Amino acid sequence: MKSLKYCFCTILETLLRMLPFPRKTGLIKIGEPDRNAPVFVTCNFHLTVERVKHALKGMDCYLLVANSKGINVWCASTGGHFRAHSIISVLKISGIDKLVDHRKVVLPQLAAAGVEGREISEKTGWHVIWGPVYASDIPAFVANHFKKSEEMRQVRFPAAARLEMAVAWAFPISLIAGLIIYFVWRAALWPLVGLIWGLSLLIFLAFPLYESRLSTQKKRIGFIFFDFGRGGIQLILWGMFLIALVAGSLATGTFTCLLLLRWGLASLAIILLLSMDLAGSTPTLKSGLHPDRLLEVVIDESRCKGAAFCELVCPRDCYRVDRREHKARFLHKNQCVRCAACIIQCPFDALAFQDRQGHVLSAPEIRMLSLNLMGARKVVTR
Repeated sequence: MKSLKYCFCTILETLLRMLPFPRKTGLIKIGEPDRNAPVFVTCNFHLTVERVKHALKGMDCYLLVANSKGINVWCASTGGHFRAHSIISVLKISGIDKLVDHRKVVLPQLAAAGVEGREISEKTGWHVIWGPVYASDIPAFVANHFKKSEEMRQVRFPAAARLEMAVAWAFPISLIAGLIIYFVWRAALWPLVGLIWGLSLLIFLAFPLYESRLSTQKKRIGFIFFDFGRGGIQLILWGMFLIALVAGSLATGTFTCLLLLRWGLASLAIILLLSMDLAGSTPTLKSGLHPDRLLEVVIDESRCKGAAFCELVCPRDCYRVDRREHKARFLHKNQCVRCAACIIQCPFDALAFQDRQGHVLSAPEIRMLSLNLMGARKVVTR
């Protein structure tokens, strides 16, 4: 029964992934935890909670669900909805301190983009351990004495995740478009729905083929949709569809100018919706709509002490720390997604953002700010 419930929850909330799904916050016992059992924290996005519980199945531990307003960990932490105060609150209210003898709490790594570990330690006495990016790696992480491998630290966008994203986009768009088209062009209802799903699957499953063209560090050339500075992917997709449409209709003897006009406009609208921010729909690229894409992370070597928090929390494996010289090296700048996790977690404020004019956005400033949907930074309110 639990397996069926988990499958149903996964399917339903994947279809509606773009919406927040809050779950009750608080303490969950997994298995038969004792006073030495590990303590994990996650957000209160329902699908995330269910996946973490599934990953912890067979372990004896405690899971604390902290308030993120029903949003997933990475989006909530960068958007100011999942901060240190969320973790501090659940640590104090849950009574977990009376159930375990240790004071170590494991947080999801992607929360490092908004949750300051040092603040939690200072205000609660709990030592923060940054867990792996994916819940499925938790058992191996625990078996390795709470140490992460390089692979555990990195975000990935495999075929399964791309399929999930395609479904998350296709379902709401086809639902809304279907309701509209039913009243104005009923004969095209199912072909249009099929087109939406087909294009969505094509765009995301074929992502590795054009990922290198989606550089978000360039200024726009053109306008928001047909951005030739990032390869004009939308225009290429539209052209491919039009060629297929004309070839197919000529082969079947159904070609008309009206057919080309109708489906040309419909396909254009769908492609624009699905690919308006392709980079931002992936975990491996910075959103093309966010001004932060033009910033660079800079290191003040006079402040850097080689604490290695940057290496520990970077989801794109951009850093290497020289243990002999006690200095961090920013080796893979082209992979950086500007999540600011490294800046927020550095205890010496050795990292900062810098724009192309040389203006610096310091670590204390970054900790006070969060990103809204369009990438504008605003002061965090609790």
